[in-house]
Amino acid sequence: MDDLYERRTPFGHRPAGLRRERVISSPRFRAGRFRNTHRKGPGIKGNPLPVLGEYFFGGEGRTPPAPLPLVSPLPTWASSPETGLRTTWLGHSTVLLEIDGARVLTDPVFGERASPLSFAGPRRFHAPPASIAQLPALDAVLISHDHYDHLCRESVRDLLRLEVPFVTSLGVGARLEAWGVPPERITELDWWETHELPGGRLSFTAAPAQHFSGRGLGDRNATLWSSWCIRGARHRAFFSGDTGLTDELADIGRRAGPFDLVMLEVGAFHPSWGDIHLGPDNALAALALLGGGALLPVHWGTFSLALHAWDDPAETLFRRAESEGVRLVTPLLGAPVEPERVERPAAWWRGLAR
Repeated sequence: MDDLYERRTPFGHRPAGLRRERVISSPRFRAGRFRNTHRKGPGIKGNPLPVLGEYFFGGEGRTPPAPLPLVSPLPTWASSPETGLRTTWLGHSTVLLEIDGARVLTDPVFGERASPLSFAGPRRFHAPPASIAQLPALDAVLISHDHYDHLCRESVRDLLRLEVPFVTSLGVGARLEAWGVPPERITELDWWETHELPGGRLSFTAAPAQHFSGRGLGDRNATLWSSWCIRGARHRAFFSGDTGLTDELADIGRRAGPFDLVMLEVGAFHPSWGDIHLGPDNALAALALLGGGALLPVHWGTFSLALHAWDDPAETLFRRAESEGVRLVTPLLGAPVEPERVERPAAWWRGLAR
């Protein structure tokens, strides 16, 4: 098992010492790789030929017809949220969460492409509404897993200047350390492990997710993927990272809920990989399993990573939310919102010129 793990982990990003011992002793690590609780993998289900045909010859509307509207969050960030809970969606799965006096940045991707290459790969639809240099003081950076659209090396290196701690899934710390993050600023968690910020004012609990990991051909599932429960003095939030629909979500709701804010991935979905991504319909099912809460859809609107229209996830949620009694939060990119004060979602994407 150890030899297989060494072969799967690229040079320079290989966990060593205590970090390596924690990886190979995890209950989720078997036969040289991390595995989902249920036997779900990242491969395309069924015949891949129709999917490839759709990719090359179909899929209208995968990019926005006009520039997306952006709001500068800087004036609002200058004051604290009156309710104690505020969220600013900065694109894809990057969210600035302000919760009970602490600020957390999730899956920071400020780079131009979600790709290992600077000249190819999925390119942003829009600029970040704020740069890393413009962020307010952060208490933690939370990284769910190591895929390129969730872990951006360029962004991590820029965040180094802020001297902020990183909280992430088991094994990902080796990547961060290889990019210059001091080991004392990295906390790695296995599922159901909890880390508290100094003073106990905020805690992070890594929770199950149904997904996979890897950044190249030789490191598939060498690091763990997680969803996250974030708990402050008064509020609780859930961040899905990437996950498919799994009954483990109900266990998360029982053990760590109820949640005031639920951030669920809704984009880059397709039935052929429906076991490892939610999509809008399964996001609503996931919300019910978690026990409800205000729903902020993420993982859409920034990169074209699938075959559906760019706004399909938000549009599907918008149509279904009211009839199902879901409190949907759909802010403009960069607009800070306090979920407790959102009365109705806004279908801002419908107003784009075509």
